[in-house]
Amino acid sequence: MNLPNQSRRSFLKTSVAMSSSAIPLVAGLAQAKSNDTEKPLMAYVGTFSSPLKDVLETQVDLPPGNGRGIHLFKVNRETGAMTPAGIHPMGTSPSCLAVNAEGTRLYSTNETDRVGKEKHGSVSAFKINKQDGSLEALNTVDSGGAGPTYVSIHPSGRFLLIANYFGGSISVLPILEDGRLGEATDIKNDAGKIGPTTATNAPKGSFAISGHDRTHAHMIQSDPSGRFVLHVDLGLDKIYIWKFNEKTGKLTANDPPSVSLPPGDGPRHFHFHPNGRWFYSIQEEGSTIVLFDYDSKAGTLTPRQTISTLPAEFVGSNFCSEILVSDDGKFVYAGNRLHDSIGIFSVGSEGKLTYIGEEWTRGDYPRSFSFDPTGRFLYCCNQRADNIAVFQVVKNTGKLKFTNHYAAVGNPSHIVFLDLAKKG
Repeated sequence: MNLPNQSRRSFLKTSVAMSSSAIPLVAGLAQAKSNDTEKPLMAYVGTFSSPLKDVLETQVDLPPGNGRGIHLFKVNRETGAMTPAGIHPMGTSPSCLAVNAEGTRLYSTNETDRVGKEKHGSVSAFKINKQDGSLEALNTVDSGGAGPTYVSIHPSGRFLLIANYFGGSISVLPILEDGRLGEATDIKNDAGKIGPTTATNAPKGSFAISGHDRTHAHMIQSDPSGRFVLHVDLGLDKIYIWKFNEKTGKLTANDPPSVSLPPGDGPRHFHFHPNGRWFYSIQEEGSTIVLFDYDSKAGTLTPRQTISTLPAEFVGSNFCSEILVSDDGKFVYAGNRLHDSIGIFSVGSEGKLTYIGEEWTRGDYPRSFSFDPTGRFLYCCNQRADNIAVFQVVKNTGKLKFTNHYAAVGNPSHIVFLDLAKKG
């Protein structure tokens, strides 16, 4: 190409300027990418927390009040170790937490039994800072009953589902456009015959009596499709199934409206298998897991297997807590309080469980546990030991290996994770 001298000089200057300006541009892109990957994996821990001085003392569990609200941690992605990253102080026992799919909002059930003059609990909404994971309070609303113990987010992202343990009720709260919560679109109160204080399937010598004094809604969650909502009532020994109207946030009883567990066994939590066809329910006082076949078209449950969460030789009292299915669907994990173990089960080709072992929780009274986002680590909230113990999940066997990492948290109840490096 032939260029006049002036044009050639201009062309060379422009080329040099462009090449030199490209260097900071490339560096900037690399820096932005580096900054994203350096953003932490966060853990948020719900606790049983002491009431503030201007709030009536309404404790809900023992030992009460060692937590200080929602505790924040940065998590080492390689080792699973947790480093304290702050506390969002609350005196209302934010015992269960949920993070939305975009990673921008966190919600907590506050397991008190007073909101103003009402004998109700509350639910709080928080904005998450996507740079450092810190929380900013948005608002707090009435939960629709006393002692809300469980919160989940409907797959639409537009509603919260709440189980009020001490109120024996469930509620649906709308999530507004800015993440705040509106007043309940629906509240349902459980009713019926309370089950016996002696569980049908309790271990020999058990004196495990917890919730058969009245109705106790303990967990609520949508099925994978969002068309049905299921909740358990421990005192009534039932799992309820509701049709859900995504436009109005209203619940309508399914046909049949519920399925019964053995009298006194006390269903507490449940978890769907990744295939959506198998449903596992854990019974708090019976110390069992029941496998149900789930019909996603009709919203019905059919029981097919009952298995103990404990080793065959165990006798005495035990209270079950959490149940989780691994992301690959190969293993089920069951929490045992007093026995202080996590029972480990393999999942057969038809969904049936086989007991393959247990792991000591390294603490007292494992209230719940959760996997990190990769499924490589399991974090156990030892409520009465005031710690969280970290375990490595051995993928091929499903066994748990203690990492020798603990995190000190007063009365931890629930742990959830958010990877700030992941695009929401």
